[in-house]
Amino acid sequence: MNTNDQYNGAVQQCKDIFIKKTKDYGTAWRVLRTISVVDQIFIKALRIRTIQDKKQQRVEDDIASEFKGIVNYAVIGLVQLELNDPKVDELPVEQVSEWYDKQVAFAKATMEDKNHDYGEAWREMSQESFADLILMKLMRIRQILLNDGQTLISEGIDANYVDILNYSVFALILMGDVG
Repeated sequence: MNTNDQYNGAVQQCKDIFIKKTKDYGTAWRVLRTISVVDQIFIKALRIRTIQDKKQQRVEDDIASEFKGIVNYAVIGLVQLELNDPKVDELPVEQVSEWYDKQVAFAKATMEDKNHDYGEAWREMSQESFADLILMKLMRIRQILLNDGQTLISEGIDANYVDILNYSVFALILMGDVG
């Protein structure tokens, strides 16, 4: 399989989960502000790191499930940034599906550009590094929020969400969990 096929396979698994949960829960996630999305991703990334360090888990969801959850929360974060109005808002599944595809297409285009320049260096990285990098990106977003959303020279919140999404997809690809 090539990178595009692997990426698409991993994302499709994530989207399937996202759409099923949307059918179960509606769009309850629309109430989440940026810090809440960051905290949800943080919980998942920290759980991955803890399982990696302890080399055992007690809750059923495995590391791959957590990376899939991170992908989906990163999409939520990107949608919420674009809409810029977290609120109680029930939306049709078709609209959610379109928004999901739009955000993933943006993240995938970024991945393709970076893969061109970096030569797919991620293929040589460890799963532990992906968890650490996700945690670092979350800390960056928290700092940007403390700076009222402003940066002097650095990328914004959206770029950090894109990297988080792509690191999670890369981890899924390297774990062989791509559908």
